[in-house]
Amino acid sequence: MRTPTRLLAAVSVAGLALVAAVPNLAHAAPAGSSDYRVRPIMIKSTLTAKKPSALPTPAQCVAEFGLACNTPQSIRAAYDIPATINGQPAGTGKTIAIVDAYGSPTAQADLDTFSATMGIASTTLNIYHPTGAAPYKNTDLINSWAGETSLDVQWAHAIAPGATIDLVVASSASGDVINKAIKYATDTLHADAVSMSFGAPEGALRGNNGNNLQSSQAMKIFAAGAAKGTTYVASSGDSDSDNGYGFANYAYPASDTNVTSVGGTNLLSNVDSSLPAETVWNDVDGCAFGCTLGQFGGTGGAPSFLTDKRGSDVAYNASVYTGVLVEQSFNPDPSQQGLFFTGGTSAGSPQWAAIAADLDQSVGHDLGNLRPSLSGWAAAGALRDVSVGDNKSATFSGGFSATTGWDTPTGWGSPDVGRLLTQVK
Repeated sequence: MRTPTRLLAAVSVAGLALVAAVPNLAHAAPAGSSDYRVRPIMIKSTLTAKKPSALPTPAQCVAEFGLACNTPQSIRAAYDIPATINGQPAGTGKTIAIVDAYGSPTAQADLDTFSATMGIASTTLNIYHPTGAAPYKNTDLINSWAGETSLDVQWAHAIAPGATIDLVVASSASGDVINKAIKYATDTLHADAVSMSFGAPEGALRGNNGNNLQSSQAMKIFAAGAAKGTTYVASSGDSDSDNGYGFANYAYPASDTNVTSVGGTNLLSNVDSSLPAETVWNDVDGCAFGCTLGQFGGTGGAPSFLTDKRGSDVAYNASVYTGVLVEQSFNPDPSQQGLFFTGGTSAGSPQWAAIAADLDQSVGHDLGNLRPSLSGWAAAGALRDVSVGDNKSATFSGGFSATTGWDTPTGWGSPDVGRLLTQVK
């Protein structure tokens, strides 16, 4: 959503080539556009390991390259996510729908490669085009969605390896088309959890009434789905509290009251136990590990124009400096194929959707809207409070600070899934 302070030139850091990120790094919708946007922050690495034992640890990556490289194993350790639940792979019997526009022509192949590299069994994607086949062209816009698709599919599978993954591909990024895809995931596929790693600044909506995004239609879809037990999860955005507008505004659908919105953090416990476990992700005001590659963004979170929501509901690792590894090969340029260091709040949405599927599996029924349970889970220590940092931006100093308990950038905090499993009913 916000263009980083500078794009990466080809540089070499302690032997690791960090080349220019795929074009989606700088992509932004035109001012006032009501289309949904994605912004996975992806930096190409030269890592060629094809098995977990050959991959460096997050701490080793920071020591050598200035940024972490989280794998499913390190993320599971950080958030106490079990590989099995009730004796079966986590997510077994549940369906996670990933809604994206345009999709990726290599989604299945990349999932297979990712799974082999990370030492987990792959799965067969179910791919649906409810609004017609999406045209795939090698453009900045569509590449950004292909990168998003790679991230969403691979990391939903990593956290819920037993779940069925339905990739629902909208033929464009417009609000009405994506609404149809969400409705299809809800009513036709009967997904237990739906991940939406996209959004549009509410400040872009004419009159701040949501008509451009067909938000009233979307709200009805979310309300009806939540009533039937569907859990919806959305990313909070990567452009701090103002989305680059100079005044506080949140993103939709993160601001919907039937959607669990995921704010972003710097996950530091994987690198140095002497540091706070997590802080608010904001490269403008608290960039991790010396910010050696420049600023990439910061978590969204602000009071909504459309609802009574005041900000994020929960939190998850999002900084590119503490990011996850993602495999992609859709770009015809061989230099832009392979493992990418990846950040953005869009990484948290599929992982929280997968956690919801894990929780559903644990109790044997769908939990639906998670928001009414969050304060109780936090009180029980199943959500870890994030109390350091803020989401002030370069264009709006009136951002919001993390505090003890709920706060606008990170909600009730990040998950301790082992404890969450003891709390769900």
